[in-house]
Amino acid sequence: MIVGVPKETVEGERRVALVPELVPLLMKAGLEVRVEPGAGLAAGFPDESYQAQKVTLGPGILPQSDIVLKVQPPTLADVPSLKEGAILIGFLSPYSQSDLIKALAGRKVTAFAMELMPRITRAQSMDALSAMSTVAGYKAVLLAAGRLHKFFPLLMTAAGTLRPARVFIIGAGVAGLQAIGTARRLGAVVEAFDTRPIVKEQVESLGAKFVELPLETKDAQEKTGYAKAQSEEFYQKQQELMKKSVAAADVVITTALIPGKRAPVLITEEMVHAMQPGSIIVDLAAEQGGNCALTQASQDVLHQGVLILGPINLPSTLPYHASQMYARTVLNYLLHLIKEGKISLDLNDELTRAPLVTHQGEVLFPAAKT
Repeated sequence: MIVGVPKETVEGERRVALVPELVPLLMKAGLEVRVEPGAGLAAGFPDESYQAQKVTLGPGILPQSDIVLKVQPPTLADVPSLKEGAILIGFLSPYSQSDLIKALAGRKVTAFAMELMPRITRAQSMDALSAMSTVAGYKAVLLAAGRLHKFFPLLMTAAGTLRPARVFIIGAGVAGLQAIGTARRLGAVVEAFDTRPIVKEQVESLGAKFVELPLETKDAQEKTGYAKAQSEEFYQKQQELMKKSVAAADVVITTALIPGKRAPVLITEEMVHAMQPGSIIVDLAAEQGGNCALTQASQDVLHQGVLILGPINLPSTLPYHASQMYARTVLNYLLHLIKEGKISLDLNDELTRAPLVTHQGEVLFPAAKT
């Protein structure tokens, strides 16, 4: 079977779905690997590094490949080029791209969406969302540090003592925990909040203070491990209780996302007004509408002296390591699907079934059927 890796074509995407160091593992599994010229160049992997691993380079990857590995979803125009019955693995945005999912089904493509990987122990090494959230959480802090008009650490100098920056992180999932660790390493005083009390110990183990709010949060997490959407009344109460922490912070980093839904608004315009001029909000939920009412995706908004950053696709800004991490999750998942050099699907296995969005001409992902 031929595994093909095309060059990503989405604007600003610099990652690649397979890095050279992992090629021998695919070949050991009995697979042939073909890569489109230039596919890894933006991530720091030139064609020569693939050739050194005996990879075949050439154009027209999609129609040649039995298995296609991607980062971003293919375009509708790409679908007819896919081999009928091919396997596709990558981020597929199944909640928002129902037309694409239906087109893949029409082509009889068996498509696996990496963002639907279940949060179970066996899937940890295949959890692409968590891997990319690690990158996003780290980079969010660097963006804030680079734009803040203060030092992050405490400095004691001949010119006086400079107080450390105060950072408030909303959401202590993978991105939030990485942001906490990075902000602490830079010397900031860090507070964090999450609707799931279970993460308090993790927050404190990183040297941050866990902000406890009197909220009923027993059902804040789905069985899948992802955050659960709450009522509008819940979010309004949360906003009211968080006002003090937001107003006291030099930097606020928000990370709250609900799969398939608009991101909850956690910082209102009124809360922004209470922040000191020069403060910064980095909204990691910008692509899904934003956790701040004033966020604009891919834009910097200056509102009464407060800078609100709405970055999108932060993992692509660190493409070398992001590609290594993403490619490893994809490889691990592909090897899970392969038995004796061939694809073998056990649809009774949650690890196989959960990310599967199309198979044998059918759309299997409920949200894409309508």
